[in-house]
Amino acid sequence: MVRELQRASGRRRKPTGRRAGFPCTALALLLLASPALAQTQIDASRPPPQTSGVPIPRGQIEMAVSRIDALADDLMKRSGVPGMAVAVVHEGRTVFLKGYGLRKVGESAAIDADTVFQLASLSKSVGASVVAHEVGKGTVKWDTPVEDLMPWFALNDDWVSEHVTIADLYSHRSGLPDHAGDELEDLGYDRRQVLERLKRLPLAPFRVSYAYTNFGVTAAAEAVAAAAGKDWETLSDEVLYKPLGMASTSSRFADYMARPNRAIPHVRVGKIGESKTFAAKFQRDPDAQSPAGGVSSSVRDMARWLAFVLGGGTYEGRQIAPEKALLPAMRPQMISSPAYAADARAGFYGFGFAVNVSPAGRVMIDHSGAFILGAGTTYVLLPSEKLGIVALTNAQPTGVPEALSASFMDLVQFGSITRDWLTAYATLIDPLYTPLGALAGKSAPAKPAPAKPLSAYVGTYANAYFGEARVSEEKGRLVLAVGPRPRVFTLDHWSGDDFIFHPESEETAPAGSVSQVTFAGGRMKVEFFNDNGLGTFERR
Repeated sequence: MVRELQRASGRRRKPTGRRAGFPCTALALLLLASPALAQTQIDASRPPPQTSGVPIPRGQIEMAVSRIDALADDLMKRSGVPGMAVAVVHEGRTVFLKGYGLRKVGESAAIDADTVFQLASLSKSVGASVVAHEVGKGTVKWDTPVEDLMPWFALNDDWVSEHVTIADLYSHRSGLPDHAGDELEDLGYDRRQVLERLKRLPLAPFRVSYAYTNFGVTAAAEAVAAAAGKDWETLSDEVLYKPLGMASTSSRFADYMARPNRAIPHVRVGKIGESKTFAAKFQRDPDAQSPAGGVSSSVRDMARWLAFVLGGGTYEGRQIAPEKALLPAMRPQMISSPAYAADARAGFYGFGFAVNVSPAGRVMIDHSGAFILGAGTTYVLLPSEKLGIVALTNAQPTGVPEALSASFMDLVQFGSITRDWLTAYATLIDPLYTPLGALAGKSAPAKPAPAKPLSAYVGTYANAYFGEARVSEEKGRLVLAVGPRPRVFTLDHWSGDDFIFHPESEETAPAGSVSQVTFAGGRMKVEFFNDNGLGTFERR
């Protein structure tokens, strides 16, 4: 959960390690049959790959469900998160469904089970279910090359462009850099424009490099939609949302905004890690990456989706997607976080699903979603028990939904909570808010070198990835405008030919971030755009 939350939030962070699953080998079979293990509580009636190390006593799941109210109240009080909704599904039935708190701070409307939230990166798992339907129908295969379906799509290597598949992009092993294209979305480029520019990005080795990419997933989904002859949003509605009765779910931002019972995004006001005050300041529009981050839904609807996934593609006796088409998405396809120690579990990623092994020896499937501008979501599945929980909040990532779900799964598997999960997650999440930029937090030089006359910097600059950038002079200051729906930044002089600006309302930049802008030799280098070495603009 932490790994997906960190990456879904738009920041570049090192993943946490997790331990790999128990191998089914001849040695393992001998150990299971040995007299020393004969008196353990391991269920020998199940094959070794499906055997867990800790049994779940009768009634323990029900006990865990009964603790959710208290857990939710405690986490919301400690964090200040304004609103949350939770659902639990067990053996195909929704056994818990409730909302907590407010849709918007300062207003009286309460969160309930039908309040619609932005799901952020939970959209990847939901979207993978749409792909599984089309795989089952025969429209595509998981290993269909994307170029066969979208001839215009290309990456920065001809061979990779010809061979990259739906599966490669859904498992983040295409070689694209971490969060490729996200910065273009911030600048107002639409879905097609971002996907066309991915070919400018440098590639890591194909199929052996894991890097989380919203627009890689989006490219794969667009290819599936092209094969189906429909736009992605319509396809999702027709093959998944309507068949499951998910009446409040959509892949269109406009539908979310039109819902009267809608959770409003909130961000913390004050110092991260200390402030418990939230305000509604921004609204994230994720339409450009809808298959990866643009779904909105309620916990009532998401409970139906959990039941569908846990049911192997069936819901209330009706097959929505064949199990053989859905299963590849739910099993390990790529090592997402290698074990950092010999006794650490590795983390894995399927096709839109994170797959791991719990300390109890059970497979757990999960995903977190996060918008720095105001959403924090998660779900966790325990397939061995046909059990799942989903928690949605209307606040930027805090660890609250993850802490609730982890505490619940502790109670299910161990009968008690193993640690203070909110504190544990906060330690990992707080660095997401570290301001970006080499000059962040630094004072301006006491005696800066003088700049040239501002007119010397004015002009039009461009590069192939970001497009055109315009520098103008307004009221004695330089102003930088970039992108088709221009993001406008006022430049303050730092020293010599160096200027700075402060990104605001950006999904990819926490509060306090600073970008250096350096003019030299007819070029302008923008630090904020230089993650992949493409931040230099040539003057025209």
